[in-house]
Amino acid sequence: MRVLISREMPLEVVRLVEAKFDVTRRQSDFPMTALEAQAAMAEYDAILATFCDDFSATAFEGLHDAPCKLVANFGVGINHIDVAAAQRAGIRVTNTPGAVTEATADIALTLMLMTCRRASEGERMVRAGDWHGWGPTQLLGMHMSGKTVGIIGMGRIGQAIAQRCRLGFGMPIVFFNRSEKTIEGCTQLPSIQVVMQACDIAVVALPGGADTHHMIEAQALSALRPHAVLVNIARGDVIDEAALIAALSAGQIAGAGLDVYENEPLVPQSLKDMQNVTLLPHMGTSTLEVRLDMGVMAVANLTALANGHDLPNQV
Repeated sequence: MRVLISREMPLEVVRLVEAKFDVTRRQSDFPMTALEAQAAMAEYDAILATFCDDFSATAFEGLHDAPCKLVANFGVGINHIDVAAAQRAGIRVTNTPGAVTEATADIALTLMLMTCRRASEGERMVRAGDWHGWGPTQLLGMHMSGKTVGIIGMGRIGQAIAQRCRLGFGMPIVFFNRSEKTIEGCTQLPSIQVVMQACDIAVVALPGGADTHHMIEAQALSALRPHAVLVNIARGDVIDEAALIAALSAGQIAGAGLDVYENEPLVPQSLKDMQNVTLLPHMGTSTLEVRLDMGVMAVANLTALANGHDLPNQV
């Protein structure tokens, strides 16, 4: 089976794929355009794709008899893939759930701590040579232990974040989820608005896609209190980025910690200029162990296709 790897990947992952398939490695580390994706699906049996590769509806046009039968996404988020268009073209889509849970939850806690304790501001101060010694009013932030965290989206990652907050920091936890869930030590509330009103730190852990696009908009942000912090480790377009910038600029909320952006890799200059915003380059799953686990899951999906079996992680 001929497989195209769309982006540069850890060597261990490449070796896993090469051991089983006839592999071509695309010679670019930039995301595939829709036209590149379309051409690839017209040539290869399967694509090992990554976040930001453009598998929108345009990419699937005219591919009803194409050799490609699978877009195996290297990651859990699939908002860059038009799954319905893929299905119409007879192409299945898989992802790698579970592998990313713990590492992404860790990054959520990293952003919470960095933003509440103003650690990114302090790091910039030291690097710039502007630190002149300890002072009693220097970079006073918010103590995180015991504060109420509001989690928007209580799937695998949301629950892993809740566990860390409850057991590690003694934080009361409220959450919104589109279906009812019973989670030990957590209280489900009826709406995003109510969660925002109740929490000191809001963490967005929703899946991406059309159903959640701009689910966190101006009205939801307005429910946060002035001392509150917002963290996003979900997908950038889950939050109305313009509304978030407006809320931060107006002092409506105290700060934000972001690992994802609405039009990444483009980050608005206004966010870069804000000292009370922690910015990370979409590194929620950036550990070698996690990327290898993602590779193992992707190879399992490719292998199932080659053997005519049910795909383990079809979406």
